[in-house]
Amino acid sequence: MKQSFDRLVDDLMDCGFFLEQAVEILERTLIARTLERTGGNRSAASKLLGIHRNTLQRKMLDFKLECKPQKTPAAVRRAAAS
Repeated sequence: MKQSFDRLVDDLMDCGFFLEQAVEILERTLIARTLERTGGNRSAASKLLGIHRNTLQRKMLDFKLECKPQKTPAAVRRAAAS
């Protein structure tokens, strides 16, 4: 895991990304993928991310992420149980 992260950091630096841009890319991707895994359940996603639901909602607005609920209750249960 550390080697993958180190490679990512090197790639970002080589491409000229500033810290703010790199953090935005990481946050946006983590939020989007977590919402996918939870089937759009914001409460479950915020628990997995370790942030308050209101913070998740604000970041979704900032990053212009839409959350279309999917009908996957099994995925929601698995994510909430983690």
